[in-house]
Amino acid sequence: MQSRSQIKSIGIDLGKTTFHLVALGTRSQVVIRKKFSRSQLLEYTANLPPSLIGMEAGVGSHFLGRALREQGHEVRLIPAQFVRPFVKSNKNDYRDAEAIAEAATRPTMRFVALKSHCLAVFQRQIAN
Repeated sequence: MQSRSQIKSIGIDLGKTTFHLVALGTRSQVVIRKKFSRSQLLEYTANLPPSLIGMEAGVGSHFLGRALREQGHEVRLIPAQFVRPFVKSNKNDYRDAEAIAEAATRPTMRFVALKSHCLAVFQRQIAN
């Protein structure tokens, strides 16, 4: 197991109540694999050195992305269709998180911009 300072990227698979986190080391091997609730996740990531964190773009990813960015992390949101090619085997939450961590490091990957809180509220009001 490597130290936390040797983390290259982190992938987080977002669920309704649980979040699966996988951290990849400098040689793209899995160094951390954990499952959290939202409050546990934010507490855990607050104690990590600033890292590259990838998540699939979705409704909850913007809120969580802003919280992680406030902790000093670099957050990259990835459209789901661009994560699928990186899943190595049968789909499960940890494999999805590992694929997200791998995809976040790709220099040619297309990322989704993190929405500000004001923009998210504005878009929600227009939709109603």
